[in-house]
This record gives sequence, C-alpha cells and structure tokens, in this order.
Amino acid sequence: MEGENKYAEQVNSERDLLFENAAERFTPEEMEMLQDAYYFAEEAHSKQWRKGGEPYITHPIAVARIVSEELLLGINPVVAALLHDVVEDTPHTIEEIRDRYGSDVAFLVDVLTKKKREKYETSKQVDNFQQMLNSIHYDIRALLIKLSDRLHNMRTLKSMAAEKQIKIAGETDYFYAPLANRLGLYKIKSELENLSLKYRSPHEYEDVERQLNEYAEKHAKAADEWMEPIKQKLEENHIKATVTCDKRSVYSIWSKMQEKNISFKEVEHIRIVHITFYNWQEIGITEKRQALRIYSILTDLYVEKPGSLTNYIDTPKENGYHSLHCKLMGNEGRWMEVHIQSSTMQMLSNYGCLIGHEGGVEGWIAKFREVLKDIAFHGKDSGFIENVKRTFYSDDIVVFAPDGKHITMPKGATALDFAYEIHSKIGNHAKYAIINDKLSSIFTELQHGDRVKIGTSDDTHPNPDWLNHAVSYKALQRVRQYLRKELKNVDPEKFKYHLCKVCEPLPGDEVVGFHTDNDQIMIHKCNCEIAISEAAQQGDIIESVELPVSPRCVYPVTIIIKAVNRDGFLLDLITEISKKYKLSIERIRSITTDEIIDCTIVIYVHSINELKQVEDGIRQMKNIYEISHVTHAMKV
Repeated sequence: MEGENKYAEQVNSERDLLFENAAERFTPEEMEMLQDAYYFAEEAHSKQWRKGGEPYITHPIAVARIVSEELLLGINPVVAALLHDVVEDTPHTIEEIRDRYGSDVAFLVDVLTKKKREKYETSKQVDNFQQMLNSIHYDIRALLIKLSDRLHNMRTLKSMAAEKQIKIAGETDYFYAPLANRLGLYKIKSELENLSLKYRSPHEYEDVERQLNEYAEKHAKAADEWMEPIKQKLEENHIKATVTCDKRSVYSIWSKMQEKNISFKEVEHIRIVHITFYNWQEIGITEKRQALRIYSILTDLYVEKPGSLTNYIDTPKENGYHSLHCKLMGNEGRWMEVHIQSSTMQMLSNYGCLIGHEGGVEGWIAKFREVLKDIAFHGKDSGFIENVKRTFYSDDIVVFAPDGKHITMPKGATALDFAYEIHSKIGNHAKYAIINDKLSSIFTELQHGDRVKIGTSDDTHPNPDWLNHAVSYKALQRVRQYLRKELKNVDPEKFKYHLCKVCEPLPGDEVVGFHTDNDQIMIHKCNCEIAISEAAQQGDIIESVELPVSPRCVYPVTIIIKAVNRDGFLLDLITEISKKYKLSIERIRSITTDEIIDCTIVIYVHSINELKQVEDGIRQMKNIYEISHVTHAMKV
C-alpha cells in the first residue's frame, strides 16, 4: 500500500506539472483535449509497469512534457505523445484515436506505432526506422515525438538489463543522436550522445568525465581572468552580450580522443568560450556586422591562430547552424576556441527545425525527401538505414566549385564524392582533382573551404576500389550502378571473424557479442562502429559476453611514445617492459629529432589491464611526455 501511494503521488505530481506548464501555452479548449487524452492514456496503461517498477503512465507523461516544454510543439503533438504507446501496447485502435482526437493526432500516433509483421524486410528495428523516416514525406512532428520518446528512455535506462542497455544505446548513437543533430536540436543531440556512451561504456565515460571536471575546476580561475577583458571591451563598445566558458560534453571529448588516438590532455579544445550578443537591432546593423565587430575586438585583445576563422554565418550548416568561430591564444599557452552568435543564432542552435528560417533545415528536409525516394527505388539491396545515415547523419563541410558555387558535402567526403555531386558523368570519368591549386588524387579527403576542380578522361571508369573511397550515398549508388551494369554485380565481400578486426578487443575491454549466421559469436568493443551499427539494426542478436584472459593467448600492441631525449632512454624502456613485466618485444623503432624522441614498440600482452600497467610504468619514467597504443590481431 505504501509503495502504491508513493507511485500515486509521483504520477499525480508529474501529471499536474504537465497540466500547469501546458496551461501557459494552450487555450482552455486545447487544455480540455489534453486532460481528456491523459485520462484516456492512464486508463489504457493502468495494468502496465515500467522495468524500474513505476506505473507505465509516467513514461507518456514524461514524453509529453518533453514535447511541450523542451520542444515547444503544439497541442496535437503533445496529445499524440501522451497516446503514442496506446495502440501498440493496449487493445485500443487508431480508429478510436481518430474518432476522439481527430485525424491529425491519429496520423501521428499511427506513425509512432510499430507495425507487427510475421516477417520483417530487414529486421524489426530497421523496418521501424524506415517507417518513421518515411513520415518526413508528410510531417516532421512524428520524428520529434520519437526523439522525445527516445530521450526519456535514455534518461531512465538504468533499470534495464545490460543487453537491453547496449541495444538501446547502440540505436541512440547510430540513429537518434545524429538525427537530432541534423534537425539542429543540439541540446537533445548532446544529451543523447552522452547517455549512449554512459550506458555503452560506463568505465570510459566515468574516466573522461572525471578528467573533464578536474580540468575545468583547475583552470576555472584562468578562464575567468581571460574573459574579463573581453567583457570590459564589449561594455565599452556598448555591445550587450554574455560571455561564458563551457565544458565540451563528455561524448565530444571522448570522440576526439578516439578519432585522433590521443589522450585527454592532448585534446585541443576542452572548453569553448561562447559570446552571445543581443542589441544589434537597436543600433541598426546586421547580425553579421555585429559579430565581426566583436571578432575585431577579440583580435585586438589576443593573438589569433592563423587560419582559424570559420564563418558559419555566410555558409551555415545544413541543419541551420549559424556562428562565427575563431581560436585565440589563452593565458595558459593554449588556444581558446570562441563561438560568436546572436541570441537568434543561439536559439537556432538549440531548436533548429522548430524555428522557421530561410535556407536552413527546411532545405535539408526537402533534400531528405528526394533522397529517400531515390533510396526506396534503388537502394534496397545496399541497406536503407546505412544509406540514410551515410547521406544525412554526418556533419557537413562546405567546398567550392571553380565558379565559386558552394556545395555542402558530408564530413569525410572525397574529391570523388564531389565529382558525383556535380554530375554523374563527371564522377564516372573522374581522373584527378585540383584542390586549392594542388594536383591531388580523386580519393583525397576534402576539408571545409577547399576549392575543387575535377579533371576527367574518357578512358577512366569506376572500378570496385572506388567503393572504398566514396562516402556519399549518391557517389556509392552511382558506382554500384555502373559496376552492376558493366561488371555483373561486383560488390565488396563482407568477412566475419570471431574477434572484430576493426576494433580489435583485448581481454578486459568492455565488449559485446553478436550471433552470426553460422552460430558463432563476433566480439566487438562496445564502442566499435560496427557494434553500434549492429546494435541499432539487429538488437535481437546481442549476446552478453566477456573475453577471458588466457595464458596461451597474447595480443600484439604498438605503443607510441614521445619523450625528451636523455642518456639510456632505450635501455631503460626495454628493461621496464621485458624485465619488470616479462613481456615479449617484437620490434622497436626510435627516431630522435632535435632532442625529441618518437618511439614505437610492438609488445605482446594478455589483457587490457596488463597493457595499462605497462603504460603506467612507462609514464613514470623520466622525460616521458605522451604515450598511446594501437591494438592488433590475436596471436596464439
């Protein structure tokens, strides 16, 4: 009885907060509809409970609050959020919803209802993703409700079993967080990323979070002292603005460490200084001009890193993000990244597709609709979700054609992708590229702001290797079409192993297993891109596993060391590894340039814990500055 009363108080409190906050935005007639929907949902879910033990109705309430209070959507999406699981999980039907709340609410609930089939085209997860994405042909609100649903599920993921946590976290990292990013919903994207990492790899998350908090505390005073002259100069120039120094998210720091294979202390920008200005309209100038005034003040105060200015005001990201970025020398000898935005731009950063603006996310949505049609027609054999993710879920860069036209490409795109973006014929005959007046391979990865010209030859044609260098959906699709036509269904083979050769896990790593078609288990690190993709699309094949330590199994690892030169360095290093830890050394390579030692040494270890012990021991050696490692395949 006490437990029931506790939950009753919780439900009533959350319900009352939903009503209280909604009443500030909605009319009395709309509130009557919302209250009716709540009691309808409460009755429908009355016999259901969440994994954590609380009544199921707490979930629809929470989703409706996110839709209403964090996304500021209208009454119909809020009502649909309350009802989003009614048809899927109870005997009630879409027809009942339509009769009671109208066709618009019924449409949204129908899109959010997972369709039960005897056989799924790809998998249950992928078919559900496809169903949701297809709704964008008509209305983006269903996606926003689903993002809210996923956000609350991630906020309450702790009560789930480990296998379920990995499945849901994988889906989130692979599908939902990038979707939030492309829709310009930065806050939601950032929270989803952090929660995904927290549940997928809790030890790595805690380690980065601890270092991030320690760094912020240690350097807080220096940051305040560095920002104070900026605040004074802005005030002297009658510019109303806030200046804050904010930590990057744990996920952002972690992903930089993974991308560049660096330690926390090597991450270049751990904090970002945000300058948000407000009064440009009062003095009759444009946002861009005010941003440039502030940039001029900053560069009068501090040294700017050459070439660091990035103008997302004239060339915003496809998700509508506008800002002016630059890097300035800090008072601790590190570059400080500064983002300059108007208050309107800041709103766009947080609410993206929810705020109407010219040339922003509406253009991306229109492009999304067209490409979804093309994928539906051509792309069934090459993976619907993979094609969608490849096309829309990467961050984007802007590059320039010879005529000055700017073209938005996915981050990581090559000159080959650019060629196909210009025209399929240019792509099919691309032989070389001129990038910033430099002769380059068509496989060269493009950078933001590059000027690109493609050289063609009638003798040049796509070959299977091009599939390894194309990034965009359009380029991959055109290459595949050519190969199917000319080379009779040539496609890259997919190989499977017991241990993933991409992430190369070691015993002691946080790992996850997946059942393969031949009843084997493929083991990946939890943060492996392949594992995240599999978890997002094939969650029912996940297996909870642990990679055991065996005295017979050793793993080659390349340790990369940077140190200041001193007498006896190599001898001490070899002694540390071979005598102290009794590990085999396969090879060692050391180059000293201007008293700086760059050393790589390949050793064999039994586990990640043994590797960490070795690295900790090396770090204690005199004159060591940096140390990192790369794992390889197992040796028995």
